[in-house]
Amino acid sequence: MNELSQIKEFLPFLIPIVVIELGLLIYTIRHILTHNSYKMGNRAMWLVISIVLMNFIGPILYFLLGKEDS
Repeated sequence: MNELSQIKEFLPFLIPIVVIELGLLIYTIRHILTHNSYKMGNRAMWLVISIVLMNFIGPILYFLLGKEDS
């Protein structure tokens, strides 16, 4: 099997994961930009963390440690 056929084999599993990941990232960035208070850190810090660690880790860290309960 060549590499292209191996990638095609995993597409049914990869596409939903990528869609969920991008949706979570977009929701997180929207939330960061529309709120002014955070439990820890500031807006710039959470934007950098969310974008750089976008593989679920950044957004999840924001909602666990940064999101101020409203």
